[in-house]
Amino acid sequence: MGSTGVRLKPADPAPELAPTRSAPADRRTATLHTPRFVWALPPVAVLALVFLYPLALVVQQSVSPDEGGTSLAPYGDVFASASFRSALTTTVWLAVGSTVGCLVLGFVLALVIAFVPFPGGRAVARFIDVFLSFPSFLITLALLFIYGTVGMANGVWTDVTGAADGPFHFLTTPWGVLLAEITYFTPFVMRPLLAAFSQLDTAQLEVASSLGAKPARIVRRVILPEALPALAAGGSLVLVMCLNEFGIVLFTGAKGVTTLPMLVYSKAILESDYPAACAVAVVNIAISVGLYSLYRMVSRRVGA
Repeated sequence: MGSTGVRLKPADPAPELAPTRSAPADRRTATLHTPRFVWALPPVAVLALVFLYPLALVVQQSVSPDEGGTSLAPYGDVFASASFRSALTTTVWLAVGSTVGCLVLGFVLALVIAFVPFPGGRAVARFIDVFLSFPSFLITLALLFIYGTVGMANGVWTDVTGAADGPFHFLTTPWGVLLAEITYFTPFVMRPLLAAFSQLDTAQLEVASSLGAKPARIVRRVILPEALPALAAGGSLVLVMCLNEFGIVLFTGAKGVTTLPMLVYSKAILESDYPAACAVAVVNIAISVGLYSLYRMVSRRVGA
Protein backbone atom coordinates (compact mmCIF):
# COMPACT_ATOMS: atom_id res chain seq x y z
CA MET A 1 0.00 0.00 0.00
CA GLY A 2 1.12 3.54 -0.64
CA SER A 3 1.90 6.05 1.93
CA THR A 4 -1.04 7.93 3.38
CA GLY A 5 1.03 11.11 3.91
CA VAL A 6 0.48 11.10 7.65
CA ARG A 7 3.69 11.53 9.62
CA LEU A 8 3.68 10.28 13.16
CA LYS A 9 5.68 12.25 15.76
CA PRO A 10 7.37 10.46 18.66
CA ALA A 11 5.58 10.86 21.96
CA ASP A 12 6.87 13.61 24.21
CA PRO A 13 8.87 12.31 27.16
CA ALA A 14 7.04 12.22 30.43
CA PRO A 15 7.77 15.31 32.54
CA GLU A 16 10.17 14.69 35.41
CA LEU A 17 8.70 15.06 38.82
CA ALA A 18 10.40 17.60 41.04
CA PRO A 19 12.04 15.91 44.02
CA THR A 20 10.12 16.38 47.20
CA ARG A 21 12.01 17.63 50.30
CA SER A 22 11.48 15.60 53.41
CA ALA A 23 10.15 17.20 56.56
CA PRO A 24 13.34 16.52 58.62
CA ALA A 25 15.39 18.26 55.93
CA ASP A 26 13.04 21.24 56.13
CA ARG A 27 13.54 21.41 59.89
CA ARG A 28 17.31 21.14 59.52
CA THR A 29 17.30 23.94 56.94
CA ALA A 30 15.16 26.10 59.21
CA THR A 31 17.51 25.39 62.08
CA LEU A 32 20.54 26.39 60.01
CA HIS A 33 18.90 29.66 58.99
CA THR A 34 17.89 30.58 62.57
CA PRO A 35 19.95 33.59 63.72
CA ARG A 36 22.54 32.70 66.31
CA PHE A 37 21.40 35.36 68.75
CA VAL A 38 18.06 33.54 69.09
CA TRP A 39 19.82 30.55 70.67
CA ALA A 40 21.68 32.87 73.03
CA LEU A 41 18.50 34.46 74.38
CA PRO A 42 17.39 31.66 76.78
CA PRO A 43 20.72 31.31 78.67
CA VAL A 44 21.13 35.09 78.76
CA ALA A 45 17.62 35.46 80.18
CA VAL A 46 18.30 32.85 82.87
CA LEU A 47 21.65 34.48 83.71
CA ALA A 48 20.03 37.90 83.95
CA LEU A 49 17.25 36.63 86.21
CA VAL A 50 19.42 34.51 88.53
CA PHE A 51 22.60 36.58 88.75
CA LEU A 52 22.50 40.00 87.08
CA TYR A 53 19.21 41.15 88.60
CA PRO A 54 20.23 40.38 92.23
CA LEU A 55 23.62 41.97 91.54
CA ALA A 56 21.91 45.08 90.21
CA LEU A 57 19.82 45.25 93.38
CA VAL A 58 22.98 45.05 95.51
CA VAL A 59 24.63 47.84 93.52
CA GLN A 60 21.47 49.95 93.75
CA GLN A 61 21.26 49.46 97.51
CA SER A 62 24.93 50.40 97.89
CA VAL A 63 24.22 53.88 96.48
CA SER A 64 20.95 54.35 98.36
CA PRO A 65 21.72 55.74 101.84
CA ASP A 66 19.14 55.61 104.59
CA GLU A 67 18.57 59.36 104.22
CA GLY A 68 17.12 58.78 100.75
CA GLY A 69 18.22 59.62 97.23
CA THR A 70 21.24 58.33 95.37
CA SER A 71 24.70 58.96 96.75
CA LEU A 72 28.16 57.45 97.05
CA ALA A 73 28.19 58.32 100.75
CA PRO A 74 27.98 54.64 101.82
CA TYR A 75 31.22 53.96 99.95
CA GLY A 76 32.88 56.96 101.57
CA ASP A 77 31.81 55.82 105.02
CA VAL A 78 32.99 52.27 104.36
CA PHE A 79 36.39 53.30 102.97
CA ALA A 80 36.95 55.66 105.88
CA SER A 81 36.20 53.04 108.52
CA ALA A 82 39.03 51.20 110.26
CA SER A 83 36.98 47.99 110.28
CA PHE A 84 36.91 47.90 106.47
CA ARG A 85 40.64 48.49 106.11
CA SER A 86 41.35 45.80 108.71
CA ALA A 87 38.98 43.34 107.02
CA LEU A 88 40.52 44.04 103.60
CA THR A 89 44.04 43.47 104.93
CA THR A 90 43.02 40.27 106.72
CA THR A 91 41.20 38.98 103.65
CA VAL A 92 44.14 39.60 101.34
CA TRP A 93 46.84 38.08 103.53
CA LEU A 94 44.71 35.05 104.41
CA ALA A 95 43.89 34.47 100.73
CA VAL A 96 47.50 34.89 99.59
CA GLY A 97 48.87 32.76 102.46
CA SER A 98 46.32 30.01 101.83
CA THR A 99 47.06 30.05 98.09
CA VAL A 100 50.81 29.73 98.64
CA GLY A 101 50.27 26.92 101.14
CA CYS A 102 47.90 25.10 98.79
CA LEU A 103 50.34 25.42 95.87
CA VAL A 104 53.28 24.02 97.84
CA LEU A 105 51.36 21.25 99.60
CA GLY A 106 49.28 20.38 96.53
CA PHE A 107 52.36 20.15 94.29
CA VAL A 108 54.18 17.85 96.73
CA LEU A 109 51.16 15.58 97.28
CA ALA A 110 50.41 15.43 93.55
CA LEU A 111 54.03 14.46 92.87
CA VAL A 112 53.82 11.63 95.38
CA ILE A 113 50.51 10.33 94.06
CA ALA A 114 51.55 10.56 90.39
CA PHE A 115 55.16 9.35 90.48
CA VAL A 116 55.69 7.39 93.70
CA PRO A 117 54.00 3.98 93.53
CA PHE A 118 52.37 2.94 96.78
CA PRO A 119 49.41 0.71 97.70
CA GLY A 120 46.11 2.55 97.38
CA GLY A 121 47.47 5.35 95.18
CA ARG A 122 44.55 5.18 92.75
CA ALA A 123 42.05 5.16 95.61
CA VAL A 124 43.66 8.30 97.02
CA ALA A 125 43.49 10.00 93.60
CA ARG A 126 39.79 9.14 93.32
CA PHE A 127 39.13 10.33 96.86
CA ILE A 128 40.38 13.78 95.83
CA ASP A 129 37.47 14.05 93.38
CA VAL A 130 35.07 13.14 96.19
CA PHE A 131 36.75 15.60 98.55
CA LEU A 132 35.98 18.47 96.15
CA SER A 133 32.27 17.97 96.82
CA PHE A 134 32.61 18.37 100.59
CA PRO A 135 31.30 21.63 102.13
CA SER A 136 33.96 23.81 103.72
CA PHE A 137 32.33 23.81 107.16
CA LEU A 138 32.65 20.01 107.31
CA ILE A 139 36.45 20.24 107.21
CA THR A 140 36.35 23.00 109.82
CA LEU A 141 34.24 20.86 112.14
CA ALA A 142 36.69 17.99 111.72
CA LEU A 143 39.56 20.26 112.73
CA LEU A 144 37.54 21.47 115.72
CA PHE A 145 37.04 17.86 116.86
CA ILE A 146 40.81 17.34 116.71
CA TYR A 147 42.35 20.68 117.73
CA GLY A 148 39.43 22.50 119.37
CA THR A 149 39.44 23.64 122.98
CA VAL A 150 37.72 20.39 124.01
CA GLY A 151 39.06 18.40 121.06
CA MET A 152 40.93 15.13 120.97
CA ALA A 153 44.43 16.65 121.05
CA ASN A 154 43.72 18.70 124.17
CA GLY A 155 41.96 15.72 125.73
CA VAL A 156 44.98 13.46 125.22
CA TRP A 157 47.27 16.18 126.59
CA THR A 158 45.25 16.63 129.78
CA ASP A 159 44.96 12.86 130.29
CA VAL A 160 48.71 12.33 129.94
CA THR A 161 50.00 15.37 131.82
CA GLY A 162 47.15 15.91 134.26
CA ALA A 163 46.99 19.58 133.28
CA ALA A 164 43.70 21.44 133.58
CA ASP A 165 43.86 22.67 130.00
CA GLY A 166 45.52 21.66 126.75
CA PRO A 167 47.94 23.75 124.66
CA PHE A 168 46.01 23.75 121.39
CA HIS A 169 44.00 26.95 121.00
CA PHE A 170 45.18 28.18 117.60
CA LEU A 171 41.97 27.38 115.69
CA THR A 172 40.34 30.57 116.98
CA THR A 173 43.26 32.63 115.63
CA PRO A 174 44.14 33.65 112.06
CA TRP A 175 46.53 30.68 111.93
CA GLY A 176 43.62 28.31 112.54
CA VAL A 177 41.70 29.86 109.66
CA LEU A 178 44.82 29.56 107.50
CA LEU A 179 45.20 25.87 108.37
CA ALA A 180 41.53 25.16 107.65
CA GLU A 181 41.64 26.93 104.28
CA ILE A 182 44.84 25.14 103.22
CA THR A 183 43.33 21.81 104.26
CA TYR A 184 40.12 22.40 102.34
CA PHE A 185 41.45 24.07 99.18
CA THR A 186 44.58 21.98 98.52
CA PRO A 187 42.64 19.36 96.47
CA PHE A 188 41.53 22.17 94.13
CA VAL A 189 45.22 22.54 93.22
CA MET A 190 45.93 18.81 93.13
CA ARG A 191 43.16 17.99 90.66
CA PRO A 192 44.56 19.99 87.70
CA LEU A 193 48.11 18.96 88.65
CA LEU A 194 47.24 15.26 88.52
CA ALA A 195 45.60 15.80 85.14
CA ALA A 196 48.74 17.56 83.89
CA PHE A 197 51.03 14.84 85.26
CA SER A 198 48.99 12.16 83.50
CA GLN A 199 49.79 13.87 80.17
CA LEU A 200 53.51 14.09 80.88
CA ASP A 201 55.73 12.01 78.61
CA THR A 202 57.51 9.54 80.88
CA ALA A 203 60.27 9.16 78.31
CA GLN A 204 61.60 12.58 79.34
CA LEU A 205 61.86 11.41 82.94
CA GLU A 206 63.61 8.21 81.91
CA VAL A 207 66.11 10.08 79.74
CA ALA A 208 66.85 12.60 82.49
CA SER A 209 67.29 9.81 85.02
CA SER A 210 69.58 7.82 82.70
CA LEU A 211 71.76 10.91 82.28
CA GLY A 212 72.32 11.00 86.01
CA ALA A 213 69.90 13.78 86.97
CA LYS A 214 68.82 13.67 90.60
CA PRO A 215 65.11 13.62 91.51
CA ALA A 216 65.16 17.25 92.65
CA ARG A 217 66.68 18.34 89.35
CA ILE A 218 64.15 16.29 87.37
CA VAL A 219 61.33 17.93 89.25
CA ARG A 220 62.77 21.41 88.75
CA ARG A 221 63.80 21.09 85.09
CA VAL A 222 61.28 18.63 83.63
CA ILE A 223 58.13 18.34 85.75
CA LEU A 224 57.72 21.87 87.06
CA PRO A 225 57.70 23.59 83.61
CA GLU A 226 54.97 21.21 82.47
CA ALA A 227 52.99 21.86 85.65
CA LEU A 228 53.05 25.67 85.47
CA PRO A 229 49.72 26.04 83.58
CA ALA A 230 47.99 23.73 86.06
CA LEU A 231 49.56 25.58 88.99
CA ALA A 232 48.38 28.89 87.55
CA ALA A 233 44.85 27.56 87.06
CA GLY A 234 44.58 25.92 90.47
CA GLY A 235 46.27 28.76 92.35
CA SER A 236 44.10 31.47 90.82
CA LEU A 237 40.95 29.45 91.56
CA VAL A 238 42.01 29.00 95.20
CA LEU A 239 42.84 32.69 95.53
CA VAL A 240 39.41 33.78 94.32
CA MET A 241 37.63 31.21 96.50
CA CYS A 242 39.62 32.20 99.60
CA LEU A 243 38.74 35.85 99.06
CA ASN A 244 35.06 34.92 99.23
CA GLU A 245 35.25 32.23 101.92
CA PHE A 246 32.70 32.66 104.70
CA GLY A 247 31.94 29.28 106.24
CA ILE A 248 35.47 28.47 107.42
CA VAL A 249 35.91 31.79 109.22
CA LEU A 250 32.47 31.51 110.80
CA PHE A 251 32.81 27.89 112.00
CA THR A 252 36.29 28.28 113.46
CA GLY A 253 34.85 30.86 115.84
CA ALA A 254 37.81 33.17 115.25
CA LYS A 255 36.23 36.31 116.69
CA GLY A 256 39.32 38.40 116.04
CA VAL A 257 39.38 37.46 112.34
CA THR A 258 37.11 39.63 110.21
CA THR A 259 37.24 39.20 106.45
CA LEU A 260 35.21 41.06 103.83
CA PRO A 261 32.46 38.38 103.71
CA MET A 262 32.30 38.43 107.52
CA LEU A 263 32.07 42.24 107.42
CA VAL A 264 29.14 42.01 105.01
CA TYR A 265 27.44 39.60 107.42
CA SER A 266 28.14 41.88 110.37
CA LYS A 267 26.88 45.02 108.64
CA ALA A 268 23.73 43.40 107.26
CA ILE A 269 22.66 41.00 110.03
CA LEU A 270 24.07 42.45 113.23
CA GLU A 271 23.96 46.20 112.48
CA SER A 272 21.16 46.29 109.86
CA ASP A 273 23.29 48.73 107.83
CA TYR A 274 22.32 47.47 104.40
CA PRO A 275 23.89 50.26 102.29
CA ALA A 276 27.27 49.67 103.98
CA ALA A 277 26.92 45.90 103.65
CA CYS A 278 26.13 46.21 99.94
CA ALA A 279 29.05 48.61 99.44
CA VAL A 280 31.45 46.09 101.00
CA ALA A 281 29.90 43.34 98.87
CA VAL A 282 30.40 45.36 95.69
CA VAL A 283 34.06 45.93 96.60
CA ASN A 284 34.49 42.21 97.26
CA ILE A 285 32.89 41.36 93.91
CA ALA A 286 35.08 43.89 92.10
CA ILE A 287 38.24 42.39 93.60
CA SER A 288 37.14 38.86 92.68
CA VAL A 289 36.26 39.81 89.09
CA GLY A 290 39.54 41.69 88.74
CA LEU A 291 41.54 38.69 89.95
CA TYR A 292 39.61 36.39 87.64
CA SER A 293 40.34 38.66 84.68
CA LEU A 294 44.01 38.63 85.64
CA TYR A 295 43.89 34.85 85.83
CA ARG A 296 42.43 34.61 82.33
CA MET A 297 45.14 36.87 80.96
CA VAL A 298 47.91 34.90 82.67
CA SER A 299 46.42 31.55 81.67
CA ARG A 300 46.38 32.58 78.01
CA ARG A 301 50.06 33.53 78.24
CA VAL A 302 51.15 30.25 79.82
CA GLY A 303 48.78 28.18 77.69
CA ALA A 304 46.49 26.93 80.45
